Amino acid sequence: LGQKEVDHRQRKVLILSQDSFYKVLTAEQKAKALKGQYNFDHPDAFDNDLMHTTLKNIVEGKTVEVPTYDFVTHSRLAETTVVYPADVVLFEGILVFYSQDIRDMFHLRLFVDTDSDVRLSRRVLRDMKRGRDLEQILTQYTTFVKPAFEEFCLPTKKYADVIIPRGVDNMVAINLIVQHIQDILNGDICKWQRGAMNGHGRTYKRPFPEQTESSSVLAAGKRSHLESSSRPH
Repeated sequence: LGQKEVDHRQRKVLILSQDSFYKVLTAEQKAKALKGQYNFDHPDAFDNDLMHTTLKNIVEGKTVEVPTYDFVTHSRLAETTVVYPADVVLFEGILVFYSQDIRDMFHLRLFVDTDSDVRLSRRVLRDMKRGRDLEQILTQYTTFVKPAFEEFCLPTKKYADVIIPRGVDNMVAINLIVQHIQDILNGDICKWQRGAMNGHGRTYKRPFPEQTESSSVLAAGKRSHLESSSRPH
């Protein structure tokens, strides 16, 4: 989408991860986490109130601060990431469709469906880069990750508007989504309204009508926030 080289204040496409909203752990919970005995794949592991408030502010065109999470120490850092208004918001994560309050904010929901062996191999490689040993990774996977996927994540597949099999290898699906986003950015579907606020700065306002069949947004396990003037094909 050509957004990597764009200044963050002018970026038209914003990508947020649900992983940024993990709860602050107690000392006891952190000790368990360091041993691979804490369930990060359960819905209660996320700060859903903060997540909902942040997304709501983004929809309203406000500048927000998003938490920064350290996956090595399992800690929320003091530093935050300032996020400016954008035309398209892609919100990704394993449980972004679990909460109805959050799920109902999206205009387009995408579920990336990937083979379980691929998911496991990716997790092993990722967690080993984070300094964890193989035995701990596999124990955590069989104890928490796989059961949580089957209980909490997989059932949310029914809420998806589009299911994308084979993940990143499915170039046909990816190209269709890219084209849809480009249509939005070109003004064919949605446009931000920008104005000045008493000379003290810029305020960003976007109409957010009642959701109807003519409204749309994007998320994959995710989804994004947009207004549409016509039903996307």
